[in-house]
Amino acid sequence: MEMTIGRNIKRLRTAKSITQEQLSAAMNVTCAAVSKWERGETYPDITLLQPLAYYFGVTLDELMGYDQEKIQTEIDEVIALYRTHWNSDPKKAREIIIQAYHDYPNNDWIMHYYMWNLAGDMADNDPSVLLAYKEEFLAICEKILAGSTEETLRLNAWNMRAKILHAEGRTEEALEIYRTKFTDWFSTCGQKSEQLFAKNSDEYLEHLHKNLYALIDFAGDKLGRSVFFDRSRTMQEKTERALRYGELMLDAYAQTGEVCFALLAKSFLGRMENDLNFRGGGEEAIIAVMEKHLEATQKLGECIRENAPLKHAYMDRRASSVEGDDLLAWTVNSRLHAERGRRAELLKNPAYAAVLARYR
Repeated sequence: MEMTIGRNIKRLRTAKSITQEQLSAAMNVTCAAVSKWERGETYPDITLLQPLAYYFGVTLDELMGYDQEKIQTEIDEVIALYRTHWNSDPKKAREIIIQAYHDYPNNDWIMHYYMWNLAGDMADNDPSVLLAYKEEFLAICEKILAGSTEETLRLNAWNMRAKILHAEGRTEEALEIYRTKFTDWFSTCGQKSEQLFAKNSDEYLEHLHKNLYALIDFAGDKLGRSVFFDRSRTMQEKTERALRYGELMLDAYAQTGEVCFALLAKSFLGRMENDLNFRGGGEEAIIAVMEKHLEATQKLGECIRENAPLKHAYMDRRASSVEGDDLLAWTVNSRLHAERGRRAELLKNPAYAAVLARYR
């Protein structure tokens, strides 16, 4: 945030046809001091701010160029820019959020994104990084807990406290935070929203389906993680299991028409493709799983267009990245336009490019 008080003094003085000499005399300062204010070389002493505001007939906020609505717009824009670069260009994203933290050090959301960026996101945190930033992170958590009414921010402040405790070897204390500060599966907003309606009503069925789809999406991701991170299996065995499970899920969808199976396949295969991609899978394995993933994505995309609860459960959380309802196009394009990293390298493989071309 740029300090504009100097420009404002010049604007207000000019609008009232007041000379620098007249203003300096009224404020009992030198003419040179007024000139330096207006050039932005120095700022008025804090004791002069109220007299200056009174002299020009404006509020202190107006004098200092403090426009809350404009500043909030700037903050919203920089957060949107940060989120845009988070996956595509992590280095640029970090530069954006560090500068934002410098410009808006007391904004709760800026503090939140800054802290979790330095921490390496919310999973797989390096304990040495958490301990290196411990004092700064705890100070940010304290500010958020003391001043924010946003439950998401407050819970993530507690989350960071728990992660730091775990990094210090105080895991039981960390788990106690999760037990006392976070809700259980049966006390979530989704569950309570569902229970708001009579069970023989259309509203109940709509919320029931939204919860069902959200949980299946979540479960598919967890199933993928359970397969990939099973250290008793080789990478080839993990790949074979991914393809076999995915085929079974899609067969179940074909036989029953139940969208839950298409959603489970999409979520599971997406997680498997991602981990194979970024955690050491071979190109042949990645291509095979990606092809099955795109097949599931195509089928789920067709379901989304005709199923409002499914659309809300699946797409609403992805609204910032998926335009419209074309889930398949977004999934393919995110791979076709990769500019760096493993996916960019894979584009050089003709077999990889051919699969994407078939689904483009």
